[in-house]
Amino acid sequence: MSSDAEIKLLMEQHIKAMADHACSELEKSTTLIERFAQIAASKGIALDPDSFSYIQTIGIVASAPGLAKMLLGITPIERDGLFAYEEIAQRLPPSQFQEGYFIGGDYMIMAHPCYRRRMNPVANWAPRFIDLFCRLDSSNIKKYIAIDEDRVRINVDGSAYIEEDTWYGAPFNEDISKIKDGNIKLRPPLDLDPSYIDYFFAQTYCLDIKWSESGQIKTFQALEIKMQDAQILVDSQTFFPARYLHAEFDLSSGVFRHFDGAIQLFTEEEYLRRRDSDFNMTFKNIEHIKARSKKVFKLNGPLSVDSWVELCCHFFTANPLTFEYFTGAYPEHITDIVAKVRVRSQ
Repeated sequence: MSSDAEIKLLMEQHIKAMADHACSELEKSTTLIERFAQIAASKGIALDPDSFSYIQTIGIVASAPGLAKMLLGITPIERDGLFAYEEIAQRLPPSQFQEGYFIGGDYMIMAHPCYRRRMNPVANWAPRFIDLFCRLDSSNIKKYIAIDEDRVRINVDGSAYIEEDTWYGAPFNEDISKIKDGNIKLRPPLDLDPSYIDYFFAQTYCLDIKWSESGQIKTFQALEIKMQDAQILVDSQTFFPARYLHAEFDLSSGVFRHFDGAIQLFTEEEYLRRRDSDFNMTFKNIEHIKARSKKVFKLNGPLSVDSWVELCCHFFTANPLTFEYFTGAYPEHITDIVAKVRVRSQ
């Protein structure tokens, strides 16, 4: 087995090789970068060499505050800051082969980084929510989406970074009208080492769900809270991100009439108070927790239960707790892994 020193050396060599590769790709793309800088300048956007980077999972990326919004030339009319999907598509057609991209002649608009693995802006897309969302086609549904507002990809070609794993949505055959109001909280097995939770449960600390009913509308809320080491920087401040879903089911028509998703950002104090509580904490606790929130998609119009469940499962990507909620059990391979880990620990 390799010593710690050998492992450290291999990691250092790998990091250096990646940095060298990025420099090489940028050098080969000098003409492309210069042309895009001129295009940006013609629109009043000043870019310098530090504005460009090579990201293995994306390609050649140009970055500047509000860059994508300025190039797109659309002002969101929605108060939540989302863009109408069709309005973007009229200007830049969605890629048929690369989900999450809208393709122009000189650049590609990208979906919001929250759709990437662990919400990391340099990671590949987390399978397969953004793909399902973009392909969802119904004349009765209006789609709204958040974009990567500060970055665009400038190598407009067919290259893509492919990772061969897929999360499959779970069937859900329950009559939603019979679901009792209340809170549900799901957590990974408490006897598992954090490293297994990190790898096999997508770093999930818990999944909180709440159903409530008023008149003919049944409301669904779900919040996926990650382990404490899952953190992101926003405006130079550290936050603990949590994916949030909200939906409204019309009991009279038997379909969902509204569905949206957001990323909630908790401070460390808010995170530690919220993760072991539930949705009622917002109403019962005198010290209300009101996290910063960024809405990342919205659907208005009739949405079937099957389509809704599939989108839920892929938004909470690679999280077996979602599968457990909709089916009553983990996926078979997760059940086998948990059993083997427990036998080994004994």
